[in-house]
Amino acid sequence: MKEYTTEQIRNICLAGQRGCGKTSLVDAIAYNTKINNRICRVDEGSSLLDYNEDEISRKTTLSAKLLACEWMSQKINLLDCPGHTDFIGELQSALHVTEMVGILVTALAGVEVGTQLHWKEIDKRNKPRFFFINKMGVENVKWRTSLDSIKSAFGKQAVAVQLPIGEAENFKGVVDLLHMKAYEFDGDGGRKDIEIPADLKEEALAEREHLIEVAAEADDALLEKFFENGTLDDADVLKGLQEGIINSKVFPVLFGSGTKNIGVRVLLDFLAEYAPSPKQISPVKAVKTDSEDVVDLSYDSSGKTVAFVYKIVSEGHLGDMSFVKCFNGLLKPSIDLKNQQKNSTERIGHLYTFQGKNRVEIQSIPAGDIGVLVKLKDTHTGNTLADNSFSVSIPEVEFTNPVMDVAVKAAKKGEEDKIAAGFHKLHEEDPTFKLVAFPALKQQILYGQGPTHIDILVDKLKNRFGVDVELVKPRIPYKETIKGKAEKQYKHKKQSGGRGQYGDVHIKIEPNTRGGGFEFIDAIKGGVIPSKFVPAVEKGVIEAMVNGNLAGSQVVDVKVTLFFGSYHDVDSSDMAFKIAGMMAFREGFMDAKPILLEPIYDIEITVPDDFTGDVMGDMSSRRGKIGGMDPDGSNQIIRAQVPQAELYQYSVDLRSMTQGQGVYSLTLSHYEEVPHDAAQKVIEEAKREKEADE
Repeated sequence: MKEYTTEQIRNICLAGQRGCGKTSLVDAIAYNTKINNRICRVDEGSSLLDYNEDEISRKTTLSAKLLACEWMSQKINLLDCPGHTDFIGELQSALHVTEMVGILVTALAGVEVGTQLHWKEIDKRNKPRFFFINKMGVENVKWRTSLDSIKSAFGKQAVAVQLPIGEAENFKGVVDLLHMKAYEFDGDGGRKDIEIPADLKEEALAEREHLIEVAAEADDALLEKFFENGTLDDADVLKGLQEGIINSKVFPVLFGSGTKNIGVRVLLDFLAEYAPSPKQISPVKAVKTDSEDVVDLSYDSSGKTVAFVYKIVSEGHLGDMSFVKCFNGLLKPSIDLKNQQKNSTERIGHLYTFQGKNRVEIQSIPAGDIGVLVKLKDTHTGNTLADNSFSVSIPEVEFTNPVMDVAVKAAKKGEEDKIAAGFHKLHEEDPTFKLVAFPALKQQILYGQGPTHIDILVDKLKNRFGVDVELVKPRIPYKETIKGKAEKQYKHKKQSGGRGQYGDVHIKIEPNTRGGGFEFIDAIKGGVIPSKFVPAVEKGVIEAMVNGNLAGSQVVDVKVTLFFGSYHDVDSSDMAFKIAGMMAFREGFMDAKPILLEPIYDIEITVPDDFTGDVMGDMSSRRGKIGGMDPDGSNQIIRAQVPQAELYQYSVDLRSMTQGQGVYSLTLSHYEEVPHDAAQKVIEEAKREKEADE
């Protein structure tokens, strides 16, 4: 592959609902750009991009793949992202390093929940974008319905720059509204110029008028000219379109079929001509390392080198590969760069790019380009490599919090450490999950984005590190507190020859404000307990609060006042008063109307209109409290609060209820009292587990 300048580079991320045909389109692009001598097929397991065993067996993309191709003297880096909501992190990292996003929509289904989900991620980052209505050749397609669904969901900024010639089995070409030309495609993807079909001329002129209006609105000078003349000439339309794309004011809509190789070359022409180069996008805001000062990076290949590692991939035959974007300067072999997060030096070796599963060696990675580094010593996802004299860092990717939790335990005793080590290594590749050890729960909890994500992680743990794990229901981190007040005396007195033990305490236990934590008050007067023993009483109370008397959960939000007691000149000690404080609290706690608290989560569920009733009914059955509902195109966003205890396997249940189209996000809100009947079940279960452990 030849070398390119920053101005010749186009970085495109492909997004969209699972099953919209992104990978099939990229396989067709690989054929048209002569990377492959045939169009590979996902369904046949021959795709150039979905090549690992899990992807072939599941027939779906599980991680973003890079295809670097050449077209019209430009280098186009395509990042094909999974549509599966469990792997939204792959889209988020790809958006961090690309300048434009292609959103694929299936011609038959139009805008779906996954489309809306990806749109929110794209819109959050204000990325230039276009739509590609794919699968135009399938049965019962009506292109106007597909186009209208996009305009309805995303506004009049979504404007057709093409119209299809024919639809369903008769789809054979497109009308280019930018140049008012028509193309027909043969089975090999080749195109020939034809006259605009007579039955499309009127519609084509009407859509072009709409295109001119939207292009004019992208620039004040063009809008003034449009008002004066009632139209714009071709040069002004193209100028307005390009400015509108760069400023995210125009979202062009194209048509085609990846599997039939129709419209693919016209799409490539469009990307080469209208997709922005890194130079055309606003400077990147880097931050001076160890400060908050912002530095603008303008993709200057002659400047000091700054590269960001957006993804780590580990493959047995290739080793660890660091996918990077060069934000400034020039990456080339044999230079030393400083890892800004690790404060260590990395020597750059061979440089590569990828064309699907094929690794291609390259000579350099200029500013704005994406490539791959190998054999780095101590560099991880999210790290910045920079010139030794230029200490700046690229902001890290903001990943979605995981929504599903399962407890993992070793299938074989003694392999607990291997589980932690294996998941630690996998986390370097995939920061969207986390493994947390909860000593109080005696469990390790794996948090992931959904059931498929969890399954893939467990498979990787077994295949790469030889560790089998069992997935079990996670215990809930209940807490205990009190609603009433109580006073308790406890005298710890022990005599067994020689020096004895003596500690006598009187304490008052009362509720603290919710979230107020633990408060200890020393109200001793007259020295009935020497001040040197008071901290020991507090330590005893704190130790007792670790495991409450109801279900063995942590006690929170209580005030304890030490107001009276007695001591012995010889037998009193810190240990005696610690034991007295502990036992006084344990006994007094049960007299102060103890209650069990459970974690409550804010949940936001996005579902198609048709499933709203089922989802709301199910949420109510889970003790969820519906807080409201907002329309989102053809979907509804349901807001509720629900106990964590009712959310186990909710990902699976929601997808079952919504034919795989429902998605949700979670945030911990607060703790509140468990209803009496439910609390009794938790307490009884805790007692059984304690007896079993003993």
